[in-house]
Amino acid sequence: MKQEEMVLMRIFVGESDRYQKKPLYEALVELFCAKGVAGATVVKGAMGYGARNEVHSDRVLRLSSNLPVIVEVVDTEEKIDAVLPLIESMFQGGLITLEKARVINFCKDMSV
Repeated sequence: MKQEEMVLMRIFVGESDRYQKKPLYEALVELFCAKGVAGATVVKGAMGYGARNEVHSDRVLRLSSNLPVIVEVVDTEEKIDAVLPLIESMFQGGLITLEKARVINFCKDMSV
């Protein structure tokens, strides 16, 4: 078991957001993988709203094609700082949060 201080970046976008004709969340994960970021996970929300105060929901009566999506990324501050300018060029709008995270790594064969 290894513990260290890292940064948790959360990127909030909509399911219908695109980058070069592909879902933005997919393009972001591919970017992170190509840049050697330690890990990324995409979480699709069941309901949410953003700056325009439009509620998006997966409920049948309010079926939405733009559910909230969160891409979570964990790595060193240096690695996160290096990918931030690349993310900015892909964004049409959205929100990014950064916070310090104490990471406990149980992986035996990875250097996360």
